Amino acid sequence: MIGPGDKPAEFVEALGKGIAILENFDASHPEMTLSEVARRASLTPAAARRSLITLVALDYVRQSGKRFHLTPKIMTLGSSFYFSAGIGEVLQPELRSVVERFGDASSIATLDGHDVIYIAHYSQQRARRAAAAVGARYPAFATSMGRVLVAAMDDNDREAWLERLDPSALTSKTCTDKDELRRELQRVRAEGYATTVDQLDYGITAIAVPIRDQEGNTVAALNSSGYSGIVDPEKLIRERLPELRVTASHIAHQLTRYPILASVLRR
Repeated sequence: MIGPGDKPAEFVEALGKGIAILENFDASHPEMTLSEVARRASLTPAAARRSLITLVALDYVRQSGKRFHLTPKIMTLGSSFYFSAGIGEVLQPELRSVVERFGDASSIATLDGHDVIYIAHYSQQRARRAAAAVGARYPAFATSMGRVLVAAMDDNDREAWLERLDPSALTSKTCTDKDELRRELQRVRAEGYATTVDQLDYGITAIAVPIRDQEGNTVAALNSSGYSGIVDPEKLIRERLPELRVTASHIAHQLTRYPILASVLRR
């Protein structure tokens, strides 16, 4: 079976280059020149130009002068996954229930390399903070969900993940010491939950638990977050941890009815 990162003989390099370009547009790079696209996607200018011409012809990218930017059509790719996997039917109601009970925000994420990707999110929050939305990705080491997902790896895979990690401080409180992170991941694995305070951004305190499939494998993480100073880890553990575990168990049970979502989470 072909898995993420594999390159079988039938691998289409041109398609891979086009997708790499799409992935490199983000909030910090909403528009780019040809040379910027080539540099960020690790492509030659010629290869970047051919891929951009194709993406413009397909209306996923638009050119304004010497700069390129995404078009609204790109959203159809994400919405296709959202609806085909049953996220709106399975995950969103669970997150809404958590937020209706505790307020603040709740999310579900999976691991992609050294990042977490949000696949579902619901929030009542309005203040300025790191944007949490479907499709957002953040450094896993600085998030409660990322720590839950990394802690679930077997010892060898987790150690290899840490060895490749190059952590940078996102706030003055971000833990970038690998030995300290290693100890924290061991604690998370033993206790079955993770908490973070101002690790990703100032003002974010969060708690996360694993979502496991029928075989007991951790396939995603569920969190509940609030504002630092209003909630603290002890309060989240006391008031929200039991409910999060019940919700994670309910989601795991639902996966048996949605094989596409189960397959996506299982990777």
